[in-house]
Amino acid sequence: MVSKPPAGDPVQDAPQVAEPQHAAAGLPAIGHTLRIAQAQMGVRRTARTLLKVNQKDGFDCPGCAWPEGDKRHVAEFCENGAKAVAEEATLRRVTPDFFAAHPLSDLAGRSGYWLGQQGRITQPMYLPAGADRYEAVTWERAFAIIAEELRALASPDEALFYTSGRTSNEAAFLLQLFAREFGTNNLPDCSNMCHESSGSALTETIGIGKGSVSLEDLHQADLIIVAGQNPGTNHPRMLSALEKAKAAGARIISVNPLPEAGLEKFKNPQTPRGMLRGAALTDLFLQIRIGGDQALFRLLNRLVLEADGAVDEEFVRAHTHGYEEFAAAARTADWDETLTATGLDRDEIERALEMVLASRRTIVCWAMGLTQHKHAVATIREVVNLLLLRGAIGRPGAGVCPVRGHSNVQGDRTMGIFERPAPAFLDALDKEFGIVSPRHHGFDVVRSIQALRDGEAKVFFAMGGNFVGATPDTEVTEAAMRRARLTVHVSTKLNRSHAVTGTHALILPTLGRTDKDVQRGGRQFVTVEDSMGLVHASRGNLPPAGPHLLSEPAIVARMARAVLGAASATPWEEFEQDYATIRDRIARVVPGFTDFNARLARNPGGFALPHAPRDERRFPTATGKANFTAAPVEYPKVPEGRLLLQTLRSHDQYNTTIYGLDDRYRGIKGGRRVVLVHPEDAAALGLADGAYADLVGEWTDGSERRAPGFRVVHYPTARGCAAAYYPETNVLVPLESTADVSNTPASKSVIVRLEQSQSA
Repeated sequence: MVSKPPAGDPVQDAPQVAEPQHAAAGLPAIGHTLRIAQAQMGVRRTARTLLKVNQKDGFDCPGCAWPEGDKRHVAEFCENGAKAVAEEATLRRVTPDFFAAHPLSDLAGRSGYWLGQQGRITQPMYLPAGADRYEAVTWERAFAIIAEELRALASPDEALFYTSGRTSNEAAFLLQLFAREFGTNNLPDCSNMCHESSGSALTETIGIGKGSVSLEDLHQADLIIVAGQNPGTNHPRMLSALEKAKAAGARIISVNPLPEAGLEKFKNPQTPRGMLRGAALTDLFLQIRIGGDQALFRLLNRLVLEADGAVDEEFVRAHTHGYEEFAAAARTADWDETLTATGLDRDEIERALEMVLASRRTIVCWAMGLTQHKHAVATIREVVNLLLLRGAIGRPGAGVCPVRGHSNVQGDRTMGIFERPAPAFLDALDKEFGIVSPRHHGFDVVRSIQALRDGEAKVFFAMGGNFVGATPDTEVTEAAMRRARLTVHVSTKLNRSHAVTGTHALILPTLGRTDKDVQRGGRQFVTVEDSMGLVHASRGNLPPAGPHLLSEPAIVARMARAVLGAASATPWEEFEQDYATIRDRIARVVPGFTDFNARLARNPGGFALPHAPRDERRFPTATGKANFTAAPVEYPKVPEGRLLLQTLRSHDQYNTTIYGLDDRYRGIKGGRRVVLVHPEDAAALGLADGAYADLVGEWTDGSERRAPGFRVVHYPTARGCAAAYYPETNVLVPLESTADVSNTPASKSVIVRLEQSQSA
């Protein structure tokens, strides 16, 4: 039985609260997965779809970018991946009749949860200037509207082309090619908001902005440090890799302000023993204060330098640069300052040191908990310093592991979705297509919002995603979007961005990963790159949600033909008919993709892209070596009576997509407007468990931002810290509060005061 979407918006600020759980997955995850899948897809469609997720002849999960091994389980998906698939393969439909019944003013008042639950969009929709309802429009008219607006711009740089991480390699390559042939490098993407800090730090230190480990390396590691990451919710299949590593003798250190159930114990639903008993994962939990990670790794580096024989001197001498300057800075690391910055005890850090020194093969994994701070890039550089000291890059079972979110966010960057492209990439693109790409840098996400706000940009085109819901400074961002002449969203489902429009707006419905893609050249497939640099095919198996949907490559190709016209020599029609022709061009432009189509045919499980630091201990940096770095230690300073807030996901959530209103592992049911506060901090602030408070963000420029009506939940966070879900808390983060170097929004270190309110 397929359930109908909710008729009304459920209350989200009056949850039931129970004790947090201490184990992830198991039978509850299976039950929850099947309930959601069957409610969206029905029994037969659920079986037909889920058994194809992440299989060699199936489709890539539209959720996270965690890789698959060569040998795959018949159920190669996690609970949250199944939720993502269910929402895309749903039988619910959003037709023109829906838009006729729901004016823009109504959609704007709905929650993101309600919008997403309505189902798949079936036809192109157009919101004319001054209208309050979307209306059906032909594809020809939709592309004509885009062409009219783009051709009317005073400069190509008045257009913005945003990309979500679920976009395929083929579509991403075409979109960046179109943007550059049109004349702009304004290609902001979701990387700007998540792992841009990782890319910035790794490019400087090891010469490539990607992780250096494979899935097999995790299985071979002696020590795995998981910092600022919650794999139990955000990358659940990673727990299987950690379980396998533990069985082989690895030890695991978890560094996080919150205890996370998945890192405590994993009940593997793929095995009877796993479901019944589970596997304890974490050997040492360092409950760090938010933003204290750089100080922790700096002190560990000092202690490694002081330990006899701990430095891999041969590796340092042969492969690194900047050691002396780094070592001088590291030796100044102060115990008292570190304990203040981290909130840890001395014996906890000493235990971590013992584990580091006992390990020859160490991997450090991290996610948003490290990347979304002002000092994020310096923090990740300090992580790299530790691994360089130990010679732990370019060695099996060792290296850096930034764990990416969206399923092809890494591939989009590889395909050229970047506002600051390398000259060599543009040279290759220009040579292949006979165009002249612009060489000046374009706008990232934050600069794009500023450009819209300031009238520098007038057309916004989004390939997937929920730009308004994902970005910081909600009121500023929404006002900026409404200043645009035209906003265009290529989408499968509704989200908040469709209700915050320019003068006029388009919604272009597209095929999803689960949908069968047939073009004039026959049945097509696309490719993606996972978080560890493996490229593989993705083939949908379901009939499309409606006859009026186009694939993402087709949308880009038709838009390019409408905008560029006969002046373009690029074979856009050929690309739309046969995606193999796109891959042939990628092979000639993007390093590592030689014989792209042939390699996919030979390797159904995918192939690994080259990675010089991992493969040959060669570091393509400016110095030709891996670079040690030295930067002043930073950490947030919080005034008396204030807390340091991090934004995070609930378990029923992936990025801004809300699957449900529960956060099972944290004991939250039926609500999202909650703030997690340590009981002793709450008592000092006079906030009882169950009280309601406004969150007021305080910033160094004297400005404040307010998020009202959050239920206080007493929770075992690090002292002085708090946590609440985004996008509800995005309003607290000013547009200008970003990481140094990477310009990533600093959403993980928001100084707040809690003002008690009478009720929600």
